[in-house]
Amino acid sequence: MGRRRGIMTEAFKEELAKELGFYDTVKNEGWGAIRSRDAGNMVKRAIEIGQQQLANKERNQL
Repeated sequence: MGRRRGIMTEAFKEELAKELGFYDTVKNEGWGAIRSRDAGNMVKRAIEIGQQQLANKERNQL
């Protein structure tokens, strides 16, 4: 079984990195240079955004 890739678009990941304050590291050194904590915070924020969008979609369907 292969790893799934491309769940988040590059543009979305870059926006999250900017929001969380480590985009300069990504820009200068690549994604491999970010700290584990930053990667975890990025995933956490992406989940929060997804949950907000889902809640908004459900509210709009009522």
